[in-house]
Amino acid sequence: MFADLCYFSVRSVQLTFVFLVLPCLLLGYLGQAAYLMDNHAGAEQSFFSSIPSGAFWPVLLIANIAALIASRAMTTATFSCIKQSTALGCFPRLKIIHTSRKFMGQIYIPVINWFLLVVCLVFVCSISSNTEMGNAYGIAELGVMMMTTVLVTIVMLLIWQINIVIVLSFVVVFLGIELTFFSSVLWSVGDGSWIILVFAIIMFFIMFVWNYGSKLKYETEVKQKLSMDLMRELGCNLGTIRAPGIGLLYNELVKGIPAIFGHFLTTLPAIHSMIIFVCIKYVPVPVVPQSERFLFRRVCPKSYHIFRCIARYGYKDVRKENHQTFEQLLIESLEKFIRREAQERSLESDGDDDIDSEDDLSCSRVLIAPNGSVYSLGAPLLAEYKEKNEPISQPSTSEEVKPELPADSEQSLERELSFIRKAKESGVVYLLGHGDIRARKDSWFIKKLVINYFYAFLRKNCRRGIANLSVPHSNLMQVGMTYMV
Repeated sequence: MFADLCYFSVRSVQLTFVFLVLPCLLLGYLGQAAYLMDNHAGAEQSFFSSIPSGAFWPVLLIANIAALIASRAMTTATFSCIKQSTALGCFPRLKIIHTSRKFMGQIYIPVINWFLLVVCLVFVCSISSNTEMGNAYGIAELGVMMMTTVLVTIVMLLIWQINIVIVLSFVVVFLGIELTFFSSVLWSVGDGSWIILVFAIIMFFIMFVWNYGSKLKYETEVKQKLSMDLMRELGCNLGTIRAPGIGLLYNELVKGIPAIFGHFLTTLPAIHSMIIFVCIKYVPVPVVPQSERFLFRRVCPKSYHIFRCIARYGYKDVRKENHQTFEQLLIESLEKFIRREAQERSLESDGDDDIDSEDDLSCSRVLIAPNGSVYSLGAPLLAEYKEKNEPISQPSTSEEVKPELPADSEQSLERELSFIRKAKESGVVYLLGHGDIRARKDSWFIKKLVINYFYAFLRKNCRRGIANLSVPHSNLMQVGMTYMV
């Protein structure tokens, strides 16, 4: 109901909860409370004791069916939460199987499924009575309630921007009641509740280590990126031989030239005639339209033939394109960008953006998380205009009247487009740089332990980005690099 919204619409969940779930819960709890007022001795099994004898077996059957449904709901909700946490860079990448072509939210994560099985078996074997199970359930439920209150408070302050007096009243009333109940179950930590606390600490540790290591890695890559002065000194040939073809260099930077590119230049005897830095980022929307998938920027002067491409995916997008389809969409979007760039330059009098103007990447709506895992919309998506009923004006995706270009600009445009097509015909190679991090020798022992062992273990056993690319091995080229942090 609360986590797995991808199976149902928000409105259907709200209506079901208000008009079905909430009344049933109220009647159930009020009925048990009324029974306990007259029968104090039946507190251990108040639910089944309060049921009339004639309805016991049907209710028992319904209770078992409800337990099966709740188990299934918990499993699918766990899959959904893990997928979205991975998309936001808060959990290691895992293999995700999409079980439905019609519903994108129907997913299956084998590792998490087996993990839940093992945890359930350990939990059942460790519990010796229903009282311990109830204590564990109580502390887990109250923890969820308190976390929900905290998150709703943040939404009220930052998103809804409600008056601070109302927000404080909400926090005092709800969080006060929840803390009161939570304090009453703390005494049962040694009587079954410790299992939930241990499980929560393990999950928090995994997410903290992954987020901390990813953040350090991203910040190091940002600091060690190549400067534009160095690129100018190397010249348009980049100090090496430019072979025909297109090289797609995958990295996590949305601005600048990654340090791994310099490693490619010093390691390989030649580099491709066209280089595109591809950065795959998840944006906080469910689905990004295919026509608005790619954002381009020119990295160096035109003669260098180096571009920046940000491929945007929503957290419910299915990255299952064939590599040939992906390449075709990428090249088509690049050609549209070059045409649009030529049109804009023909309308501008000061044409200064011929060189390295990457700082205005995708206009001012760029939002980069500390670990680089979340990239906000650099250009408005289709859904935003549909909500406002405004016309869509996207030069790279819409059919519009194109202004006539000067003869020299038209020839320059055709030469560049012809160069791209010839490079595409020569072949596309995927350049993958694997950057690992190690703690410096003078670092604290805790940092060495977290980075060199725990984070390295998670990174080694998680699913690498290459696994999401259906690319033949003959089109892959990989180079490794280690950063000292």
